[in-house]
Amino acid sequence: MSMKTLAGVAAAALMAGTAAHAQDCVLGISMYTLGAPYFAAQEATARATAEAAGCQVRSADGQNDMVKQIADIEDMVASGINVLIVNPRDAQGLIPAVNAASAAGVHVVAIDSTLDPSANFITQIQSSNSANGQLVGEWLAKQLNGEPARIALISGSQGNLVGRERRLGVLTGLMDAMLTNQGHAEVTVLGQGWGNWSTEGGLTAMEDLLTAHPDINVVLGENDSMVLGARQALEAAGRLGEVTLVAAADGQKEAYDLIQKGEYGATGLNNPNEIARRAVEIGLQALNGELPEDTPKLIYTDPAVITQENVADYMDPNSLF
Repeated sequence: MSMKTLAGVAAAALMAGTAAHAQDCVLGISMYTLGAPYFAAQEATARATAEAAGCQVRSADGQNDMVKQIADIEDMVASGINVLIVNPRDAQGLIPAVNAASAAGVHVVAIDSTLDPSANFITQIQSSNSANGQLVGEWLAKQLNGEPARIALISGSQGNLVGRERRLGVLTGLMDAMLTNQGHAEVTVLGQGWGNWSTEGGLTAMEDLLTAHPDINVVLGENDSMVLGARQALEAAGRLGEVTLVAAADGQKEAYDLIQKGEYGATGLNNPNEIARRAVEIGLQALNGELPEDTPKLIYTDPAVITQENVADYMDPNSLF
């Protein structure tokens, strides 16, 4: 994130703080996990934005356990929160807890991971996995310049809707750009590994994929952490210079650093700070009776593909992620 963007975040937080004085604010943050830098950054920004607005803040780490996250939400509602920011562990499983919170008068805003729209909440704020993925796919098609794509796909976890949207977005953008640019598309996913969203998982998945498919020329991961792990495996195998690395989304600062050096291809923009800040602002608007009636139930941040040409505009050395 550029310094200009950071200044905008700070100014917006102060504006939210002015509005929040309309009544007491007790804001809860329910994260399904804090076990990765992305989620830690999201929680930290939500907390900082709410505290700058004069709110008391209560936060809970669901530890990747849906039952614990449900209990966390129930405890926070019982303790008297009036705004809840929730990053849900499961799209369906969190519906009863969210509905109960809303029925108790809590203003609920979902972030990042998908929450089923049948639940009773104000809105969901997330990056557009499809739009980001398509931009990454278009960029990849240009880099391949007519060469067939022989892809090792590293996915997060089976059944995860966000991961599915991300990989399909990239593959759609890649195939469409190939058809547009060359009149044909040669895209083969040679194998899919499961990296559980982590660097270690990406490394292990890549080791297995390399053994089974030595002719890989693209690694596509559903987040930066797994691609960073895959990069370690490729480096150890002496294959790093033969493969283009792309992530469907995230914008992890370690990936940005490698992109700037030309050692990592591209990633989609999924800024945890922007998502969390906007969620808190909307929750405060609802609390103060200032929420526009036409607020949609799904709000996307602006999509972008981050490459060596524009990465300097997005880098923030002080970010947790």
